[in-house]
Amino acid sequence: MSAINGAKTDSTNEVPIRDSESESRSSGIDIYEANSVAAIKGALAQLHHQETSVRDRLDALVASQKSLARDLARLDVLCAHLGSHAVTTRSISNGMLSNAASTANRISGAVKQLDLEQSRVISTLDVVEQVAELKACVLGVTGSMGAPQDWETAAAYLSRASNIPDEIVSGSFAEAIVPTAEVPDPPAVTLGHAAESLCGLFLREFEKAAQENNGAKVTRFFKLFPLIGKPDVGLDIYGRYVCQGVASRARANLHAGVGANQRKEGLFYANALTKLFEHVAQIVEHHGALVERHYGAGRMVRVVERLQLEADIQGGIILDTWTDERSIDRKLTDIRSYAFTFLVQSFLPVPPARSGTPRAGSPANRAAVDTQARDDDGVDMKEIDGFLNEIALMLGRWSLYSRFIAAKCKGSTTIPDDELQYLCAPQLLLNSSLSRKVTDRLVSPFNILTTFFFRRSVEKAFQLDELPLDLSLDQAKPLSSNPPFITSAVDDVMYIVNQVVERSLSTSNRMVISSAIPSVARVLGSDFIGMIQRKMRDESYPKAAVPGAFPPEQTIVSFLVLINNLDVATDYVKRIVQSRVEGPPSAASTHGSETSASTSLATLFPFNNDAVFVSTTLKALQQSFESKTAELIGDGIHVVFKNVIKPRLRPILADSFRDTDYQMTHEDLERVSREAEAEGGDENSIEAAVLRHFQRGWDALTKPVARILTNRNYDRVRSMILSYLNEVLEKRIWSYYGRLNDLGAARLERDIASIIGIAVTGGRYGLREVFARCTQICLVMNMEEDEWDELRASSVNAGDNDFAWKIDGEERIRARAMRRDSKGK
Repeated sequence: MSAINGAKTDSTNEVPIRDSESESRSSGIDIYEANSVAAIKGALAQLHHQETSVRDRLDALVASQKSLARDLARLDVLCAHLGSHAVTTRSISNGMLSNAASTANRISGAVKQLDLEQSRVISTLDVVEQVAELKACVLGVTGSMGAPQDWETAAAYLSRASNIPDEIVSGSFAEAIVPTAEVPDPPAVTLGHAAESLCGLFLREFEKAAQENNGAKVTRFFKLFPLIGKPDVGLDIYGRYVCQGVASRARANLHAGVGANQRKEGLFYANALTKLFEHVAQIVEHHGALVERHYGAGRMVRVVERLQLEADIQGGIILDTWTDERSIDRKLTDIRSYAFTFLVQSFLPVPPARSGTPRAGSPANRAAVDTQARDDDGVDMKEIDGFLNEIALMLGRWSLYSRFIAAKCKGSTTIPDDELQYLCAPQLLLNSSLSRKVTDRLVSPFNILTTFFFRRSVEKAFQLDELPLDLSLDQAKPLSSNPPFITSAVDDVMYIVNQVVERSLSTSNRMVISSAIPSVARVLGSDFIGMIQRKMRDESYPKAAVPGAFPPEQTIVSFLVLINNLDVATDYVKRIVQSRVEGPPSAASTHGSETSASTSLATLFPFNNDAVFVSTTLKALQQSFESKTAELIGDGIHVVFKNVIKPRLRPILADSFRDTDYQMTHEDLERVSREAEAEGGDENSIEAAVLRHFQRGWDALTKPVARILTNRNYDRVRSMILSYLNEVLEKRIWSYYGRLNDLGAARLERDIASIIGIAVTGGRYGLREVFARCTQICLVMNMEEDEWDELRASSVNAGDNDFAWKIDGEERIRARAMRRDSKGK
């Protein structure tokens, strides 16, 4: 530290010296250039001053050198002590630790050598033990295969020998030790010959036991194949054995109805296919544990593949026989040639009416009747329905079987509900010939038959369509039917829709859903809605025969019922779809068929994203149908309003305000009331005249329509009526401009409020918003002067934001000016 400090002091002393030199140079005084005594004295004084400064700094530097010398001396002492310690340490290391280190090194080398020798001894012992085990196995195999013929023991010895490494079995040591006089061959050769010999023996015994149908003996030899290293041979022969059982059982089930009427039963072939799948599933379920235990996990898949090949053969025979026996191809040909005469003719332009009544035996009538009779006789709908039920059952069993096989190939014995959507169809099913035959023989006919069955049902429903009995707009006549008032075709068609959707879902087949459900949507949109639209346009359009007259009552009723058809059908389709997509209430689960309505789509369609696809397809059916019916319902409601309601609404208002004077004073009203009371009338008849007349006309206008329409349809009609009524009322209010006194304005506001109350009775409160303009006009018209001034001031200062005004500022000023000053009267 002293040295460092000294160095610092020295460095600091150099700076002033340089500064003094620089000062002397900068002063410009040089002794050699002095030319006077004064200049010489000044230079001499400067030199004295510089000398003093240098001397002071030299003294400081010498003082610092003394401290540095002292520190260096101390360092020298420490260095001497350190050297002595180093000598001591070196002597200790050379004298004491070197012997210990060399001893430790020798011990470590000895231990390593000992470990090496021990490992070699252990390896030698292992080889010796394995060779001894090999020799015991060789002698045991040959001994067991001799006179005792203990096949289980021989197989067990071979299994033990398979655990010995091949390098030991084929090694020179084993070849020198193991052979004996009785077994001179090398052990590898002996074991190989023994395995081949036992394999052939087990095959013969297994086939013999299979022919004798001796299940215990079959199981005995089946368990021995993996012990002798032939698991594939055992699985193959076992697969052939169970396949023989599957084939014989399937043939027995199929030939059970030969010469009898069983084949004509609707579900004979479906039951035969079901029994085939059940038999295969029972084999996989019951024998799977045995195979897994003796052959290892996952080895049952090989047997399943062999069983699937046999299922392809037997299932294909059942489907081919079913196709031939049921004449499916001929039925499909008949279906494709069906003309749907009634539907086609219904959409043709209506021919002009002929004069006179046609004869009962007219050729035109006979031709139409004969054509329809031929169509009805060509295809038996009951038979088609039976075919569809049988195909649906077979497809459902195939889907259930596929799910079971997929779960077994996945490696799980149970199928948790939270893993159903993760199932994937194995390749043995996707590539099976039965899968392709199911698509060709079942799925394709099912889609064609379903489309025909549904469209023919729609056609038949409209052929037999009937209106409800005794419907009338006259409120004095009671209605014998119960609401909703619809034609019989709606119930019939929606029943078939529910049946078709339920049957399609029961197949658990994605290809069926992708074809059947869009076909239902297409037929509903084109035929069902088209027939109703055609009837609304051509048969029941509410049009007056004479301009200015009211349309015929029966025409109006028929038109209203057709609108109800669309609304109720929309609700039916919505409930059908939602019950499958969202699930019905738990109470409904007690009423279900084979495919219960409470069964989730994820359970019916567990593969990949099939459940999501089915849900989307069903929702598309609902959305498509709702969009088409909503458009047609809107057009029908507009027609009802335009041709039935609107022509009578304006006269009702005119009659309600007839003979109403809003310029009468209190004295005039009292006089009229006394006159009415003197004549035996009601003294309040003048006050309630508008209310009474409008109530009578409104009820006569709306109640006949409301008693026929559904609630939703009537709400649609009422919304349109109220919108028009608001326009008419507003014009009526403006027509009294300048014809109102203070009392008349209050009476007008009361009458308008009464009309609005009658119009919105029975509806939601929000309907009053339609009349906001009329209400605000009356409000401004009857404001007090201070309220009006405050309103004008707030409108100027803050705009119109304090109140949701429907009338602008000019209209408010106009409404305020409607009253004429009645003071003095």
